[in-house]
Order: sequence, then C-alpha cells, then structure tokens
Amino acid sequence: MSWPRCRTSLYFSGTNLALPARVKFESWCAVAGVLLLGMALIPSRLKGWPLTTSTIYLGIGMLFGPLLAGKISLSPFQNGELLERLTEIAVLISLFTAGLKLRSPLSEGKWKIPLRLAFISMTITVFLIAIAGVFGLGLPIGAAILLGGILSPTDPVLASDVQVEHSGDDDRLRFSLTGEAGFNDGTAFPFVMLGLGVLGLHDLGGLGWKWFAVDVAWSIVGGIGSGALWGYLVAKRVIHLRARRSEAVGTDDFLALGLIAISYGVALWLHTYGFLAVFAAGLALRHTEREVSEKSAENHAPSDATGAESAPISETMKVPEDDAGVQDLRDKIATHPDSAASFMAREMLHFNESLERIAELGLVVILGGMLSRATWSVQALWLAPLIFLVIRPISTWAGLLGAPKMSGARPYISWFGIRGIGSLYYLFYATQHGLSQELARTLTALVFSVVALSIVAHGISVTPLMKIYNRQTQKREELKT
Repeated sequence: MSWPRCRTSLYFSGTNLALPARVKFESWCAVAGVLLLGMALIPSRLKGWPLTTSTIYLGIGMLFGPLLAGKISLSPFQNGELLERLTEIAVLISLFTAGLKLRSPLSEGKWKIPLRLAFISMTITVFLIAIAGVFGLGLPIGAAILLGGILSPTDPVLASDVQVEHSGDDDRLRFSLTGEAGFNDGTAFPFVMLGLGVLGLHDLGGLGWKWFAVDVAWSIVGGIGSGALWGYLVAKRVIHLRARRSEAVGTDDFLALGLIAISYGVALWLHTYGFLAVFAAGLALRHTEREVSEKSAENHAPSDATGAESAPISETMKVPEDDAGVQDLRDKIATHPDSAASFMAREMLHFNESLERIAELGLVVILGGMLSRATWSVQALWLAPLIFLVIRPISTWAGLLGAPKMSGARPYISWFGIRGIGSLYYLFYATQHGLSQELARTLTALVFSVVALSIVAHGISVTPLMKIYNRQTQKREELKT
C-alpha cells in the first residue's frame, strides 16, 4: 500500500479516490471539524429523543452526499477494496470493545443465550433469507446463500445503545445482544464462503468436506483459540510488568491496538477467522483481569484470626490538587498490585470506545453519501420488514427453545437485530472475490438499503423501547424485594 504525497488524490492498491484540486485541504478540515464537534455535542441533545447518533449520521451523509458528488469520487463499485478495509477496521475495533465489556465468568449460564443466538439463530436466519432470495428476489442459490450470510450478523458497531454499558452491567438483554454481536460477526463467515463456493468462486471440496473441515470447524475453533491465547498472554505479561516492576505504564492505547493487530494477523496466517480471534482476545484479557482482581480482593477479606482487613488502594491515596499529582496518582493505581489489572482493562476499553464512535461517524456518513438510485433497491422495502419482523423473531424463538428464562427480555431480543457495518464488510469482501458486475450491483443495492432501513427503524425505536424495558425490569426488582 502506497500513499502518494499529494493532497488531491488518495490511492489504495490501485483504487483511486479522487479529490479535485479545487477542493482545498482546509475545506476538508472544516467539514471534518464540524462533524467531530457535532459528534461531541449531539449525543447530549438526543437524550430522551427517539433517535440515535447513527440515524443522524446517516441523514448527514444523505444530505451532503449529492452536494459533494462532483467533488469526491467514492463508489461501492470502484472503491470496493478501500471500503472493505475501512469497514474491516471498524468491525475489529468494535469486536474487541465488545469482548472487553463482557466480564461475567464463562461458567455462568447466561452465556448460553448469546451462543445460541450466534450459532443456532444465525444459521436459521441465513436459511430463511436464502429462501426469500431464491423465491422472492429470483437470485441463484449461491447468491441467495451469500445474501443470507451478509445480512445475518447483528452489528457490534451500531448496536452500542442496546449493548452492555460497562463491565459491571449484568442485564440479561444487554449481555445477550453484546455477546451475540461479538460472536456472529465471525460465525457468519462460513456462510459467506459457502455462498461464494456455490457460485464457483471458492473451493468447497467434494461434497463440501473442505468447507466444513476448514471454513467451519478449523476456522472457528482456531480463531477463538488463537485470539484467546494472545489475550491471556498479553494480559498476564502487562499485569506482571506493572505490578512487579512498575513498567509498561501509560501505554494502554498501544496495547489495545497491538493486541487487535497481532491477534487478527496471526489468525489470518493460520487461515482462521480473525473477527472471532479479536473478540476472543478482548474476552480473554477481560477474564484474566477479573481473575487477578478477584484474587486481590480476597486479600482484603477479614482474617479468621484477627478480623482485620487491609485497606483497599482507594482509601490509601488522597485526591491530588494539580495535574502532576493526578498523573502521579494514575501511575500509582496503574502499578499497584490490587488495581493494575482493572486499570489496564478499563483504560483499554475507554480508548476503544472512542475509536468505535469515530468509526461509526465516518462509515455511516459514507453510507449515507453513497445512497443513490444506483445503490438503492425498491425490493428492500419488503425484504427489510421480512427480516426485522418475521425472520428475526422466528430465528430467535427457535434458537432459544429450552433456554433459561430471561425475565421478559425475549421480545426485545427478537426486535434488536441491528444490521450495519458488519454486513457492509461482508458485502465488500464478496465483491472483491470475483462476483459478476450485475450480481455485485444487485447485492450492493439490497444490502445498502436493508442496512439504511435498519439504522432508521432501530434508531427510532431503541430509546422508547429501552425505556419500557428498564421500567419493566425495575418493577420486577421491586417485586422481588
């Protein structure tokens, strides 16, 4: 990849994103500044409104896209490789963030719900969308399966409003949706490969043995295993360096990016699914932190002999009054044996959440800007409601048969199947692997339209529905007490 020293053109592996000379660099800085400032100010204004930031970003893109059409050439067909990489990076950041949020022990029964949703429900979703593709859209079987694989995963980037809010959030609904989005952005890959294989663009092996052995079994297990190993090793090493030697302090942003990159790169070298590896790396790091923190907490338990309890670190440090004192306090917390692990995980999570918001802003605005007659499908007006109102409820109901009770969360899980950046990534991945121009345009129009409709429909409904859910949850808690 080469980056020419030129303000007016951006080249990405043969892809030309042209910015004419008449569009000055300072103008682009001003536009970016307005978007970023709006990103900082809009969320506080939206509290209580039936809107999400993604809905606003989509509207901004749709509003300004036609105005900039003559000034910037960005096409899902001509710039597919660039868009594939941008969406890929956004999904990786979001998957690692999702992993860091899920602190509950893997032995807890509530993990059964996201696993069922990510494996059973998603498989059913692919099958039902494929049926709709064959009989409703007239697609070849391979293209219909591919469409099912592209549109089946729920999105970790745009679903932050219904995900776990912090590591201590044990709400069943939020936990299930976060875990589902983390897993199924990787478990959708076998179906994308199956669709490409049926179209003759990927080797499935005789009777599909290679697809099952490599694309399903090895790629899933290997991806999760390699990512978990890297997350565990990095967490243990950094905690040791900080707590024992006071080293590697203040590098949490580099740790986050480095762990994402190495777990993803190694997974791809091993021909496994990098998305699952990155999610597993975040999970492993967080669970290693939890184990270390719990062992440290045991040291503060009253002694059987004396009843004495050692003071936690928060009670032994005074709040400083100047910047230097604040930094010194942060360094002490980062290196104290009782807090080094939790501080590391918390700082990495905060950094990743910031990256996630920037990625959401950029990609949803780009999506809105690319929506036009060439990337809009009238058929999505019936396909999207079919997915949201029929296929999603059926697949979640079937996937959760026999699962533990969820205290009224199931209807909300049936609705909050948000499609977004993950689907865009799989679309661009497929278009870069030999799809015919006609099929690529058909799938692009369908996927763009369904994702845009999902952003609007779920964005409008998330605030009022979550208010209702929170009230119901509060009433149940009051009845228990």
